[in-house]
Amino acid sequence: MFNSINGLITGKFPKQLFIETNGIEWDICMPDSNLDLIGHVGDEARVYTWLNHTDKVMDLYGFASAEERSLFFDLLKVDGVGPKGAVKIMSSVSSGRLSDVLDRGDLEMLEKIPGVGKKTAGKMMLALKGKLTMNQNETVVRVSSPAPYSDVISSLVEMGYDKRSVEQKVALIVEEFSKDPAFDSKSQTEKEDLLFKKVIVGLA
Repeated sequence: MFNSINGLITGKFPKQLFIETNGIEWDICMPDSNLDLIGHVGDEARVYTWLNHTDKVMDLYGFASAEERSLFFDLLKVDGVGPKGAVKIMSSVSSGRLSDVLDRGDLEMLEKIPGVGKKTAGKMMLALKGKLTMNQNETVVRVSSPAPYSDVISSLVEMGYDKRSVEQKVALIVEEFSKDPAFDSKSQTEKEDLLFKKVIVGLA
């Protein structure tokens, strides 16, 4: 079975990637956090894949790196977490953030991740604490995915800022804020407002 697909990105949507190679356009399910790591429509990209083939479905899943795919496989080891659930979890939190929460045994924070909940959080802690197979260098790089703040990025790009610069600045500031418990307690709108102002200052 194929390990990865290298081709031209033809479409990016929430949890979905289209990539064309040798005249074939692949429809791939991909976590939002990974979508932010592979480039833009029109760029060449390599996607690491996994085919879920059962008697009822045939779905192709894609990841920005082999390490991200390994995290996906680790999540599948948790009782009750299927492929779609693993993608939802990875879309809601960066791999580095998830690894940090698990390593610290922060059950309360784990429960707040969309797609987890109290019951699944307990199972994840039991199955994965200290056992994630991700390369530590990759974890550091991916700790700050800006996926939940796409509206902030879009607004700044519309104001004339370079998209790649905005994405990089948002990622850095999100990582900074992730260490502040007061930030986690704010509503999504409050987070976006604060992030927007901080990015404007950082880009000035």
